[in-house]
Amino acid sequence: MTTGSGGSDRSPSAGVPSAGGEPAVSSGLAARAAEEERAVEQALALVGSRSSGEPHPTGRHHAADPRGVADRPGVAYMPRSTETEPEPELEPEHRSSVQSRCSSEPPHSADEAEAAPRSPALDPSTDAAPGQDRNRHGRRHGHGPTTSWREARALAVRFGRSGQSGRAGAVRAGRLPLGQALGHVLAEPLVALTDLPPFDTSAMDGWVVSGPGPWSVRKAAEADAGSNRDLGILAGRSAPAALPDGDAVRIATGARIPADANAVIRREHARVDEATGLLHAKHQVLPGQDIRPRGQECRAGDQLMPAGALVTPAVLGLAAAAGYDALVLVPRPRVDVLVLGDELLTAGLPHDGLIRDALGPMIGPWLRALGAEVSAPQRLGDDAAALRCALTMSDADLVITTGGTAAGPVDHVHPVLAEIGAELLVDGVAVRPGHPMLLARLKKNEELGKGEELKKNDGPYLVGLPGNPLAAVSGLLTLAEPLLRGLAGREAEAPYRVVMRDEVQGHPHDTRLVPVVHRAGSATDGRSGGGYDSGGAGTGSGAEYVVPLHYSGPAMLRGIAAADGLAVVPPGGVRSGTEVEILDLPWASAMPWTEGCFT
Repeated sequence: MTTGSGGSDRSPSAGVPSAGGEPAVSSGLAARAAEEERAVEQALALVGSRSSGEPHPTGRHHAADPRGVADRPGVAYMPRSTETEPEPELEPEHRSSVQSRCSSEPPHSADEAEAAPRSPALDPSTDAAPGQDRNRHGRRHGHGPTTSWREARALAVRFGRSGQSGRAGAVRAGRLPLGQALGHVLAEPLVALTDLPPFDTSAMDGWVVSGPGPWSVRKAAEADAGSNRDLGILAGRSAPAALPDGDAVRIATGARIPADANAVIRREHARVDEATGLLHAKHQVLPGQDIRPRGQECRAGDQLMPAGALVTPAVLGLAAAAGYDALVLVPRPRVDVLVLGDELLTAGLPHDGLIRDALGPMIGPWLRALGAEVSAPQRLGDDAAALRCALTMSDADLVITTGGTAAGPVDHVHPVLAEIGAELLVDGVAVRPGHPMLLARLKKNEELGKGEELKKNDGPYLVGLPGNPLAAVSGLLTLAEPLLRGLAGREAEAPYRVVMRDEVQGHPHDTRLVPVVHRAGSATDGRSGGGYDSGGAGTGSGAEYVVPLHYSGPAMLRGIAAADGLAVVPPGGVRSGTEVEILDLPWASAMPWTEGCFT
């Protein structure tokens, strides 16, 4: 089986193998680590040269076609695609109200609106706004070098880590009660405030004994008021009296062990001789059995969890047991989502050239799954003034835009970023789908505290996602996910590699991200006749492998909806049985493996 890119990112030459017919697959952890480190250094050097105004490294340059789209061999014009959440369709007057809310200027009259364009006009010969320095803005609309996929991801990690710190370089942190801490990240190690358990306790309901048996049964001070039945030593009571040698007392799970006691006998492992009043054990009694000694789990001062750990329900329980009422946490990154495109519908069937927005319902929940706090999406249409206003007024840590990153006549992201003085950190990535994605840093125009120096670019980061749905997913996993991990104080996930069951065609020059599902068993099970027999799939009967899914074109979501990860396919593709790097989806571990008609 082969999978194709499809849509605007599909190249007629996609799937051509590399020289020699073998896909280039790196091997060895040391080699991959060295390669990634070199990629980071090269990418940082490139960013430094862009921000300092130095000439850019030369790359493959192609003339732009009349539509303003880079005329690269095998790259077709990419139609705009979908984006947003179920709300009433945003009409032009609603977009105007969005613009007016973030603008301090009075509304223009009809004559003024006719005379003044909403955005800088593009020079058809250069694809740049009048007076715009093309080099200053980096790779303009397909001209100049793009960043490799590995470089782009490494840069997103690096900038996320640096953006998580304040101006003094300290980690941003705040204190929240345990009830509000779920999903945050620890800003400092979780250190035990007490021994756990804080005293010797019984691990079972039964009898606590002292010395060898049989033991004389004694009554504890506690008794059932209704029946006068002996309740024994109960949990939550003060320290019981010392237990003399040869005696036994009823005890409940969690109750404090009396001084001089040496074991607990489970209720079902003991019997009481009513005639003699003696307790007999049915099995051998070992010293210390079924007693949880003080400090068995930890001692006061022990580190329980490191800084950077995600606060899960289990971490909340551990923190409470260790004596915490509140935790010092890294604030969740705040994200604004800006949906661009006049062609998008939020309800009903597509009609009259309008299409349903697929990204709006998807982006917010996806970002929340990555640990972000996401505001309601702003639908701006193709309005450069509204986009400029939304970017300059945002106080989020990250702004996500959907669509408008290419070079079409109403793709305003690049011109607006240039106009407001944003710093482009990644401008185009050599990946399919999703190559028009970008990463930028916006200016923050505010007065700082006394004695602090105003930084040129200290505002939110911006990740510009392409409008095609799967291309946008590629941008989320390439740039937004590692950036958000850094901003949230979380460590990047260690990459892992799995065998690909089928041959996958690749792009001649760019990395491909292909939706896959995980399987267990033999990677050759049931492949005769082109079919697939799950065999031992999901039974743990063999090594893990992945299966590529159909419907992997840039405008398609059917494949990724059934997937639990994306395979990183190097230029030239991979043969069956080749190991590939896997990018997990945020919810993959909670979803059942599915395959059905998608493979």
